[in-house]
Amino acid sequence: MNFKGKVVLITGAGSGIGRKTAIMFAERGAKVAVNDISEEKGKETVEIIKSNGGEAVFILGDVSSPKDAERIIKEVINNFGRIDILVNNAGIVVYGKVEDTSEEDFDKTMLINVKGPFFLSKYAVLEMKKQGGGVIVNVSSEVALRAIPERCVYSMSKVALISLTKSMAVDYARENIRVNAVCPGTTFTKGLADRLKNLPNADEVLKQMSERRPIGRLGKEEEIAFAILFAACDEAGYMTGSIISIDGGFTA
Repeated sequence: MNFKGKVVLITGAGSGIGRKTAIMFAERGAKVAVNDISEEKGKETVEIIKSNGGEAVFILGDVSSPKDAERIIKEVINNFGRIDILVNNAGIVVYGKVEDTSEEDFDKTMLINVKGPFFLSKYAVLEMKKQGGGVIVNVSSEVALRAIPERCVYSMSKVALISLTKSMAVDYARENIRVNAVCPGTTFTKGLADRLKNLPNADEVLKQMSERRPIGRLGKEEEIAFAILFAACDEAGYMTGSIISIDGGFTA
């Protein structure tokens, strides 16, 4: 996969899957716009890319704000002149059943996980139409395809992202804009490692999480990133409206 000359915007790229995806796009020639709500983390990603010889800029912004979403896209255009690929990666997880979920948590989840990708996609599409096409990759989740306990509002938000993916794929296929979604399973990120450190039975919890999957382990950041890159690459030009599960067989 070669992304030389392509301009990529990745939201939530200050850590985890987003950061790894940004780095891997840059390694393959892309110019990368790194978005995150944390200036410190986002700039760290940019510095990693630049230290490896890549080209990247940081764009601070809260994806839950439509005004920020519009500004983020404008800043990509101001920096690079175009946007070829949008990766809607930013998201949050709220745990709980219906009875446990506050209105505040419900609204926050929907703002970040649904409203954010919707308006970023809207403003990206307006630019992509001018330039003759583009690709959007939405990062959904395995819980959009298979329910697990106490993920109700998170699951709802990720199902909505799949619906957005399919609707946009149909709406914009004739305008050379492809839209796909990747549904990662539980992935071993620094964030997960930090949470496990606070548990007295961390090893047992990790073992249980791994054994729930037919493959017997958690995903790696680069494995999820490769799926995102494939969904965005020119070689996958016939693929749109597709939902890619990469979860170690969890939803098989």
